[in-house]
Amino acid sequence: MFDECTIRGRRFAPARFCAPLVGYTHSAFRRLLAELGGCGAVWTEMLAARQILSENFSRSPWLRRRPQESCLVYQLMMSSEDPIERVLDQLEEMGADALDLNLACNARSIRSCSAGSALFKDLKSMREVLQRIRKHWPHLLTAKIRLGNQRPEWQQDFADRLRLLEEAGADAVILHARFIEERFKRRARHELFPWAASLTRLPLIANGDLTGPDTLMERADCFRSVSAIMLGRMAVARPWIFSTWNQPANVDFAAIWERMYHYITEDFPPGLALRRLQMFTKYFAANFKYGHQFNVDLARASTLQEIRERAHAFFSRSPATVAQPTLVGL
Repeated sequence: MFDECTIRGRRFAPARFCAPLVGYTHSAFRRLLAELGGCGAVWTEMLAARQILSENFSRSPWLRRRPQESCLVYQLMMSSEDPIERVLDQLEEMGADALDLNLACNARSIRSCSAGSALFKDLKSMREVLQRIRKHWPHLLTAKIRLGNQRPEWQQDFADRLRLLEEAGADAVILHARFIEERFKRRARHELFPWAASLTRLPLIANGDLTGPDTLMERADCFRSVSAIMLGRMAVARPWIFSTWNQPANVDFAAIWERMYHYITEDFPPGLALRRLQMFTKYFAANFKYGHQFNVDLARASTLQEIRERAHAFFSRSPATVAQPTLVGL
């Protein structure tokens, strides 16, 4: 299931993608994911459009792209006040060939910039931004959305915005099937995917609470109308999930953590590297029966040497404490 799809004449195989996650889908994690294989495309974490103009593409852990990243989609936080054309010129000059417009993030800092969910709510500004992007960007363009705000007329509002995305020239829509204000508080509404797909000619990419093949088999009717799927938190917890999709995994957990350590410390300065390792460990710890203690121990580390020593100590005494991770509590 979801072995391939075509978007804007471009073939994706498999049609199983890694979602953009702020603080997680940086260059170090994408490097690990690319080396493990099996992921059809990876989205960067959300990037402030204006900031791109002052970043160094060869060194920035948010923008850096290694040769093994065959399909990288740059996700942008953008408003009508941004120098959209200059940003797009810079991205194209640096070899980017796929963009995603974030219309889903509901963080206060993003809303205050009239971006993310605030842009999704403002139909006029959303139209302006999309039209300016499409006029200046000849490559792949997707948009990541939620269901909108939970109110009596939400279905019509949602349909209006899907229509606008179609008219403005978006190539595909990524739907995280929750309302904007819900964050991750309740389960994603997978049963709404067929209805959403019926509203548009655009390929629909399903996102939200997808844990692997079991989710698709258990709720097959919900996913028959979508073109591709996108995993987020589970991909961070189990970066090998794409490469072992249809087969049992034999994972060296210590080796995976160690590779992540080296890649993060290579791409980030020490202070940021420590924090990114602790963030990664929060999800990675879900693989272990005693993962909570593993996470707590590493969260208390104050240096890179200390966090590595604590990780080694855990793996040396806990070789067979693997559990099946869930999204609950992550």
